[in-house]
Amino acid sequence: MTWSHPRGYDPMVACSKLWKEKTGTTIEWEKRSLQDFESYPIDELARAYDLIVIDHPHVGQITAEGCLHPLDIPGRGAEREALITGSVGQSYQSYCWEGRQWAFPVDTASQVSAWRPDILDRAPRTWDEIMSLAREGRVLLPLRPPHSLMTFYTLCANRGSPCATAFGDLVSPDVGVRTFDMMRDIVALIDPACFDMDPIAVLDRMSQGKADIACSPLIYGYVNYSIEGFRPALVAFADIPDAGGNGPIGSALGGTGIAVSAFSPHRDAASDFAYWITSGDVQRGPYAMAGGQPGHAAGWDDAAVNARTTDFYTATRKTLESAWVRPRHDGYMAFQQKASQRINAGLVQGHEPTGVVDDLNRLFRESFAD
Repeated sequence: MTWSHPRGYDPMVACSKLWKEKTGTTIEWEKRSLQDFESYPIDELARAYDLIVIDHPHVGQITAEGCLHPLDIPGRGAEREALITGSVGQSYQSYCWEGRQWAFPVDTASQVSAWRPDILDRAPRTWDEIMSLAREGRVLLPLRPPHSLMTFYTLCANRGSPCATAFGDLVSPDVGVRTFDMMRDIVALIDPACFDMDPIAVLDRMSQGKADIACSPLIYGYVNYSIEGFRPALVAFADIPDAGGNGPIGSALGGTGIAVSAFSPHRDAASDFAYWITSGDVQRGPYAMAGGQPGHAAGWDDAAVNARTTDFYTATRKTLESAWVRPRHDGYMAFQQKASQRINAGLVQGHEPTGVVDDLNRLFRESFAD
């Protein structure tokens, strides 16, 4: 089971065809919406599928549920070392929890900046530039949960005060209020439809031939939109704009990992495929050529891969290498949804920032209750 977008589905199908030619093993993929991917219970998927593409914040929950088969298999240490060496930023480590490796990064992403090179001369480099474009009505920002929270995370960390990942307050009151104020300022200038838009919806609108939207400053990168012919207009990507004088640091890490169900009768065969599809040669070769966004640095470093994607990887690499890993404890996923909804309610209804931040801190502490 993977997620429903060419970036998530097409490379899995293409590589599975090669795997069948190589091993004789058939793998058939189904797909679910991006919204389901971010929230659907992994234990239910693990009872229905052998291989599952997951988001790293699930690892605490799946460890408690025992629904995935760990991939740190004895005798395969050299292969894992190659994956660790090839990790873009903390992608590999983000799937490690309580000393076990629950997935391998098959796709790496974080919030980056999307821009139209036919409208702008270059990508905006500072938050002040973003606000200027927003005043002209040329900015969109995905705010559908959980993306409003991802923007809150990124702005906190980019300004030098990353949110907490262990028990306690999520963020100090002063940092939280300043960050919420930044979000409130830009939200007042953009289309209210953003509250119903995820990154795919924003990029689909940006890539219309006559679109007037020039930039989305904090959005998960989708390499497909930077390939000529994927949509009517090309969207390029760049490092996130600097909001705190620290450079492109602190973006909320995303991407996906490939995991094996603990209930599968084919755990060994599924594990073999997970090792193979995340290896450097496959990632920079058939995986990238099929429209995938590699999780291995071999794909990010490859000149040919960059040439066909408007330098997507080299243009966003600094952001990925300094991305921030979200909390991953059992209980986090419910918090992520509640916190996103609380931020959106505060933005839409004009709530006082202090009340919003107090609620975020309370919800975060409560997420550790069990």
